[in-house]
Amino acid sequence: MAGGGLLGAWRRLSLAVRVPVLVSVLMIAVAAVASQLVLSALDRQQVARIRELARQHVEALSVALGPHVLRKDIWEVYDTLERAAGASNGRRTVFSAVADTRGRVLAATDPRRAPVDSPIAKLAQGAQRPDQLEPGTGESRIRLIAPLVYQGRTVGQVVTELDISDLLEERAHARRLLLFGNGIVTLFLALVGYMATRRMLLPITRLVERMQESEGTPRPIPPEEIPAGDSEMARLVHTYNAMARSMAEKAEVERRLAERERFVSLGRLASSLAHEINNPLGGLLNAADTINRYADRPEVVRQSATLIERGLRHLRDVTKATLEMNRLDRRAQPLAREDFEDLQLLIEPEIRHRRQRLDWRVGLGHALSGTLPAAPVRQIAINLLLNAAQAAEPGGHVGFAVQETEAGLEITVEDDGPGLGPEARRRLLGAGPVPQGGGVGLRMVHDLVARLGGHVEIDDVVRGSRIRVILPFRAAEEGAWAASRAQPAGEG
Repeated sequence: MAGGGLLGAWRRLSLAVRVPVLVSVLMIAVAAVASQLVLSALDRQQVARIRELARQHVEALSVALGPHVLRKDIWEVYDTLERAAGASNGRRTVFSAVADTRGRVLAATDPRRAPVDSPIAKLAQGAQRPDQLEPGTGESRIRLIAPLVYQGRTVGQVVTELDISDLLEERAHARRLLLFGNGIVTLFLALVGYMATRRMLLPITRLVERMQESEGTPRPIPPEEIPAGDSEMARLVHTYNAMARSMAEKAEVERRLAERERFVSLGRLASSLAHEINNPLGGLLNAADTINRYADRPEVVRQSATLIERGLRHLRDVTKATLEMNRLDRRAQPLAREDFEDLQLLIEPEIRHRRQRLDWRVGLGHALSGTLPAAPVRQIAINLLLNAAQAAEPGGHVGFAVQETEAGLEITVEDDGPGLGPEARRRLLGAGPVPQGGGVGLRMVHDLVARLGGHVEIDDVVRGSRIRVILPFRAAEEGAWAASRAQPAGEG
C-alpha cells in the first residue's frame, strides 16, 4: 500500500518536477556506481600492495635466516629475527617464529609465546601464504606462513605477524576523501542538472498553464515567452500557437455557420408567420370597415371591436413569441413552461402551411425541478421541429413531447418521414467535421446538447424517426454560467 501511495504521489507531480528529479536521481546513482567501482579498484590495489609487502618480507627472512637455520644456530636465528623486527618500518613485524624441517620451533621474537622445540603448527593456525593472502576487513594484523628456502632447498618454516594498521588507515582516509569529494561534486552537479532541466522544461510548464487557463479555448503564447532558436521546445510552442489559431479560425467558421443557420430558421418561420399575420389582418380590416359603415349601430360596433381585440391579441402573441425567440438578454434566463408555449405558437404556422398534424405534449408544471438555460433549449427544440416538419410528407405527422425524468429534461421529436440518413446521423451524433451538403442545424443541436452536458439518442421506429434529447438539470447557482457557455455563436 505504501508503495502504491508513493507511486500515486509521484504520478501526481508535474512533468516539470518529475523530469528534473529523475535526472538528479540518475546522476546520484551514476556517481554512486562510479564511487563503488573506484573503491573496489582501490581495495584491489591495496590487497596487491599488502601481498607484495608480505612476499618481500618473507623473501628477506629466507635470505637472512637460511644459513643459520641450516646449521640450527639458534642464537643467530634469534639475533636475525630481532634485527629484522627492529629494522622494519615503524616496527611492522609484531612476531616471528622459525621452525626446522620437523616443524619444531628454533627461535622466536617472543620465546614465551613460542618456546624452543615447541610445535609450530599451533602458531600456524589461521596463517596464510603470501601469494594467497586475503586481508580481512578491519583486521590490523595479518599472520603469514611460508617455507624457508635456501639455495633451492627448503630448510624450515617461518610464521610471522605483520602490523598493517597504517595501510588500513591510509585506505580508510582515501575512502573518506573519495566519498566526501564525490558526494559534494555529485550534489552540486545534481542541483545544476535539476535547475538546467527545469529551465529547459519551462516552455512546457508555461504551455500546460496556458492550456489549463484557456478552459477549452486555447490561446497563443506571446512571442516574448517563446524560446529563442530552432529548438524542439520552440517548435513545440510554435506548433501549439498554430493549433490555437487554427481552432480559433474553426470556431469563427462554426460561429458563422451557426449564425447562417439561425437566420435560415428565422426565414422559414417568417414565411409561415407572414401567412399567420395576414389572415387576422384581413379580418381586422373587414371589422374596421364594418365599424365605419355601421357606426350608428352599437351592437355591430361592439361585435367588430371584439373581433379586432381578438385579432390584435393573436398578433401580439405571435410578435411576442418571435421576439422572445431572438432576444439577447435571455441568455441567463432559466427555462420555463412558457418557453414551450412560445415554441408551439411559432411552429404551428409552419405545420399548417404544410398541412401536417402536430401532436404537442408538454408534461411540465410552471416551475421545473431543476435549472436549464432557456435560449439554448429553445434553439435545440426549434431546430429539431423544423427538421421534423421538413422530413414529414405534406399531410404527415410531427410529434413533440417534453417531460421531467430522473436523468433530467427529456425532449422527444418524431415524424413519419423517410427517416434520418447516414449524413444526418453523423451531423447529429458525431463530433467530427460537418459533412458536405445540407445545413448545420443538426450539428448545432449536437453542439448545444454537448455544452449542456446532455446526450442525443435516436430510437429505432418502423417509419420515420424519433430523436430524444436528455439534458441534465444544473444547480441554480450554475444557471447563469451554463447559459453563457451554451449559447450558440450566432446568438452572440
